[in-house]
Amino acid sequence: MAADVSVEGARKTYGEVVAVDGVDLEVADGEFFTLLGPSGSGKTTTLRIIAGFEQPDAGRVTLGGEDITRRPPYARDVNTVFQDYALFPHMTVAENVGYGLKVKGVPRGERTAQVTEVLRMVRLEGYGDRKPVQLSGGQRQRVALARSIVNRPKVLLLDEPLGALDLKLRQEMQIFLKALQQNLGMTFLYVTHDQEEALTMSDHVAVFNEGRIEQVGTPGEIYERPATEFVAGFVGTSNIIERNGRRISVRPERIALNGSGEPGMIADVVFVGAFTRYLVDTDAGEQLTVVRQNDGSSLARGTRVHLGWRAEDAYEIHPPKQQPLQEVR
Repeated sequence: MAADVSVEGARKTYGEVVAVDGVDLEVADGEFFTLLGPSGSGKTTTLRIIAGFEQPDAGRVTLGGEDITRRPPYARDVNTVFQDYALFPHMTVAENVGYGLKVKGVPRGERTAQVTEVLRMVRLEGYGDRKPVQLSGGQRQRVALARSIVNRPKVLLLDEPLGALDLKLRQEMQIFLKALQQNLGMTFLYVTHDQEEALTMSDHVAVFNEGRIEQVGTPGEIYERPATEFVAGFVGTSNIIERNGRRISVRPERIALNGSGEPGMIADVVFVGAFTRYLVDTDAGEQLTVVRQNDGSSLARGTRVHLGWRAEDAYEIHPPKQQPLQEVR
């Protein structure tokens, strides 16, 4: 069966700047797939190529096996949700949500029924007569979602939709979005620079760097077995250690203090609520980060310790962009 979304050899330049450099990507039917990377890494440009807002200089885009590379945005069975909501301020919530249906000529009675149903799905029953200005940021974002899913597109594209929300509301919306996607069974293609968002919501993640994909995998694979040094450093925190000509990475929470391994001294102690972060200067001249859950005890700066980790928690990594591009099957 053809992938819901397939991008093959996509390249996009703006003058001398290469925004997307040979991106290959496959997104399966009904999954939550996230494009993750720092600003300028090519993730948003890739999304805009899929949406039809940008034309690639090379490569092609297929939707359900059908080539849509040269189709305009309105002729693609996708909808896009933006960070700024893009709601019509003079329209009510119901009018905003039903606008696309009205343009398509859906009869009023059918349109009203569909709008009522989708407002229920996004937990905004009874809000249809309000104007956007009367809503909170989270409610406006849910209106934008409702407007995008009311006509049941094959794929929903989301371009950093939670970026304008505060931390608590953003975390609540992450849970809501994942539940909504699962209930709809719709393919969501999500763009973010926030690693926590990507790990929390996604079935698969593609990590972007300098216009290319460094790694594609499940959140667990991306975090536990990063393929390159860039992924290890960008997704969470990782210690990069030189051993016998190899570069290995060990996550801070995988290192035990006062083990039987490498000697060192605690250089700094950072209390972070549920856990404490220790910076340890090893006798070998490296500084490693160690995270330990708080249990009422702590070690002071200047304490001598021995660091240890299990062999299976250390993995070899490669320089950025040395790995072949990977696809999700």
